[in-house]
Amino acid sequence: MNLADTDTHVATSPTTALPVVAVPGVEAWHVESHVVPMIALSFTFEGGAAQDLEGKAGCAQMLARLLDEGAGDLTSDAFQERLAARAIELSFHAGPDAVGGSLKMLLKHADEAIDLLALALTKPRLDPDAIERVRAQVIAGLRYQQNDPGVMASRRFFKEAFAGHPYARPSSGTIESVAAITRDDLLAMHARIIGRGRIKVAAVGAIAAPVLAEALTRAFGALPEAGALQAVPRTEVHELGRRIVVDLDVPQSVIRFGMAGIPWRDPDFIPAYVLNHILGGGAFTSRLFQEVREKRGLAYSVGTSLVSHRAAAMTWGYTATKNERVGEALSVIGDEIGRLITEGPSDEELQKAKDYLTGSYALGFDTSTKIAHQLVQIAFEDLGMDYISRRNAMVEAVTQADIRRAAGRTFADGKMLVVAAGRPVGL
Repeated sequence: MNLADTDTHVATSPTTALPVVAVPGVEAWHVESHVVPMIALSFTFEGGAAQDLEGKAGCAQMLARLLDEGAGDLTSDAFQERLAARAIELSFHAGPDAVGGSLKMLLKHADEAIDLLALALTKPRLDPDAIERVRAQVIAGLRYQQNDPGVMASRRFFKEAFAGHPYARPSSGTIESVAAITRDDLLAMHARIIGRGRIKVAAVGAIAAPVLAEALTRAFGALPEAGALQAVPRTEVHELGRRIVVDLDVPQSVIRFGMAGIPWRDPDFIPAYVLNHILGGGAFTSRLFQEVREKRGLAYSVGTSLVSHRAAAMTWGYTATKNERVGEALSVIGDEIGRLITEGPSDEELQKAKDYLTGSYALGFDTSTKIAHQLVQIAFEDLGMDYISRRNAMVEAVTQADIRRAAGRTFADGKMLVVAAGRPVGL
């Protein structure tokens, strides 16, 4: 069946996702909309950089970069020319816990796009010249990053926070580890991760469910069952209360700080999310922005976010300030965390946070690509197909008691692991 031969039924809601049954081991969610004649596909395979072998950090990310560097009978140039000729957007990426990708195409070119995706996943060439070209690009980037205070602070933070755990290794690897990766390593990584059984898919656009089922069978049906993954043990942020300096001769220090967190699947995640918005996630309205930037002019930017990996969660923060004002900035950040522990937010502050988080949620669904990406994340976290319709009600239901409980679990005694890259005075 030609994928362009679909009816003109218009979906009732751009975020009403329905399951699609395709081949066994492929879980797919579908949102049908014929507003524009295009289809966006997002997919993720369980298992990412945490599966890199010791001494081979960067393998999963390198594999992701090579999947569209030629496949089947098509060399890298020929494969890219086929994509460009039909304005097909295909990309792959690797994170700590997954290797994923996205595909966007006009309806009239959907058949060719699906065929190219299937080829990239099932028959990547991994030609020696492509491997060496990508390796050289990665190493060049790593060399450049050695002078980037933000990258160096982040790398050192994860190295200390998760010492001895796969999350301590940089997803992009090191110069030494990337140089050590062989074609056999890449093939072994492909066999472990790229297969049926651990894949989540979301499709959004001008395609009916029966036609999508056929397309998914063509895209993923020829994949073998995925291999066994290495166990990734649960862990938490270590070295709380420690302050570490990465010595770089720069006029201002880049700071990364973190403490315990709550994973997305946890019932307290939504209260922690609201709490984080109040502390540092609320851009111009957060306490840290107001106290660190607006009132004292200590930094141009400051903020926090929640990090939820498969085997760890944390509250993660960032800022940058003059070397001589690092101590003052950290003191202000610590004071605001302490105030939230002892006093909590005001009722007005809590309500404003909830109003913003519920009101802005729809902005994450204003394109087909964003909808597909959101759906895959929700599926990956096993939150349920109705999460989108439930989410705002859960935010609105957060109480002061919920905030205090989340603060107790994340901030604890207020101790943080802090890494500053620069030459901070008196740290």
